[in-house]
Amino acid sequence: MSVRELVVLGTASQVPTRHRNHNGYLLRWDGEGILFDPGEGTQRQMLRAGVAAHDLNRICVTHFHGDHSLGLAGVIQRINLDQVPHPVTAHYPRSGQRFFERLRYSTAYRETVGVTEAPVDADGLLADAPSYRLEAARLSHPVESYGYRIVEPDGRRMLPERLAEHGVKGPDVGRIQREGSLDGVCLDDVSEVRRGQRFAFVMDTRLCEGVHALADGADMLVIESTFLDEDEQLAVDHGHLTAGQAARVARDAGVRHLVLTHFSQRYSEPDEFERQARAAGFDGELTVAHDLLRVPVPKRH
Repeated sequence: MSVRELVVLGTASQVPTRHRNHNGYLLRWDGEGILFDPGEGTQRQMLRAGVAAHDLNRICVTHFHGDHSLGLAGVIQRINLDQVPHPVTAHYPRSGQRFFERLRYSTAYRETVGVTEAPVDADGLLADAPSYRLEAARLSHPVESYGYRIVEPDGRRMLPERLAEHGVKGPDVGRIQREGSLDGVCLDDVSEVRRGQRFAFVMDTRLCEGVHALADGADMLVIESTFLDEDEQLAVDHGHLTAGQAARVARDAGVRHLVLTHFSQRYSEPDEFERQARAAGFDGELTVAHDLLRVPVPKRH
């Protein structure tokens, strides 16, 4: 059975706390694992969460601030130590190529796995895998930053009452799906479009066009909410979002499940993030993330 879930490895912002590790998020998408923003300590958090190096197929780094990338060295070395047998691809802003190379080769180790470097330098499609497209959009932060979006291709939902009405049954159901029509009955007559699932990952950024583009229609949006609303000017000055801003983005984009994360160490009450998000008008499913949390991607409508 396919599994689609978010495994939260860390939720702190610049400074980790006793209860929050630096960033790290694994998206399990059917048989693949996509690791986002491995901050310092990610390798250990993977162990605690039951995530193995063999689970990783892609690594997506939004930008090269330490809380989003210092764990790259350990993760890449672990991929090599465990001799992961399948290809692993790393996406990151092209402007940070020197940082990626320094982290990848920060110490001596035996390189047994060829991690493919696929830097990002523009909005758009990054990869077209069998069960998803990986897209990127530029964000607004003091250093170049990109958010990521997973989009499943649209499919078809067969409608039993329409199939019965047109006398399509047994092996003919498969035939009409493959061929598009059968004995004068079109596929549109007995089915409807089933929109593919969408997952968006938005880290350090001010409000900008890229935030809205990534969030649009997402079934799950994982988004930074570094500050509470009363500190909005700090958020603007440092290139971040508040809980209310993130929630309004989700509300306007029609997001089904909002996951808030990347919290400043100045706050000790996570319930206030939820309260402000609700006050901003988001009424969908809402999670204020904590380390080692597992969050299933919402099922299709």
